[in-house]
Amino acid sequence: MKIIRGLQNLTQYQGSVVTIGNFDGVHLGHQNILAQLIKKSKQLNLPAVLISFSPTPQRFFGHEKATLSSFKEKQHLLSELGLDAHLIVHFNQTFSQLTALDFVQKILLDKLNMQHCLIGDDFHFGKDRQGDFALLQTLSKTKGFTLANTPSICHNNTRISSSEIRSLLAQGNLQSAATMLGRAFSITGTVAHGLKNGRTIGFPTINIPIKRKISPVHGIFAVTVELDGTSYQGVCSIGNRPIIGGKKTLLEVFLFDFNREVYGLKVKTTFQHKIREEEDFDDFATLKKQIKIDVSHAKKYFI
Repeated sequence: MKIIRGLQNLTQYQGSVVTIGNFDGVHLGHQNILAQLIKKSKQLNLPAVLISFSPTPQRFFGHEKATLSSFKEKQHLLSELGLDAHLIVHFNQTFSQLTALDFVQKILLDKLNMQHCLIGDDFHFGKDRQGDFALLQTLSKTKGFTLANTPSICHNNTRISSSEIRSLLAQGNLQSAATMLGRAFSITGTVAHGLKNGRTIGFPTINIPIKRKISPVHGIFAVTVELDGTSYQGVCSIGNRPIIGGKKTLLEVFLFDFNREVYGLKVKTTFQHKIREEEDFDDFATLKKQIKIDVSHAKKYFI
């Protein structure tokens, strides 16, 4: 999959099939859209292109949300599905003023030579969100492209969406979130040096900085960790570490029966079961007692 960072790096296409969206988490609904897009691209023998915006319009306008996938995680998931290109448009003040008509003409038609567009019937685009499915329907009659809408995919009569999955993760409902994602929720990152407080109380942890502004999960969890092709069980804390006055979100994992230095290695932490919320403790002795209880709960879960 080709990643195109910015309109300035977009060369003119001879033709394409296009969908637009953030695709955070690349959940089952997204996977269904991309399967339809790729099927159409093969029928027309044209590349399948996803257009996303960075930052997202919501973030640009001050409505920051937790993200289900980091940039690298999302690109990996998209490439596995067979997408040909991912165009990432830089969303800034100038771009936010682009009218819906200009967006269609200058980007979708002039640059991408779009022959087919697959989009949700509730999708809005352009200045003041004036563009919608109805506008594209009208334009398709004179601009020479075909149009299809994306049907909602539901689980237990609930539409699968990134916002619904964020809500489920925040509630600790990992099973339903995994069903909507099509996989268990996980975070991939590189092991970094920490403060090493865990060693002093008998629970050394591997520390993984979170490459996202807001994490969709907080608390104490039973987890599995993939490292060098081997899966380990453990218990993790993801939060701000209030006992040391932490402000940055950090993922700390204590692995059972593990004694290796793994700094700099890439690990994938998969969240299996929520044990409790993050708490503040008066001292490390009290924290140590609680960690023993957490480890016991996690081990019972894995039995």
